[in-house]
Amino acid sequence: MGLYTGITQENVTVQGGTLYDVTLNGNVDATAGYIQLRTNTAAEIAAIANAVNTTGKAAGTIVFDTTNSKIKVATGANANSTWVDADGANAVTPT
Repeated sequence: MGLYTGITQENVTVQGGTLYDVTLNGNVDATAGYIQLRTNTAAEIAAIANAVNTTGKAAGTIVFDTTNSKIKVATGANANSTWVDADGANAVTPT
């Protein structure tokens, strides 16, 4: 196994269950055992026209906020859908 980038798989079976429409917009290194998340600054995450809000965003999309060193999770697929910190402490609605 090696480095995989931009993985898209419509149907994936994991331990007997099936997941649908799985997309990974980061890197998976099966050799080293890590996943590299998409990274953006707080200003980019808050900007409604930024690609982080207009391309591939869906409820549950994960991004690493490099300004605040926090993982953020999208609550929806719309460009103005809120991003919340993984710990639920803060929320940002792009404008």
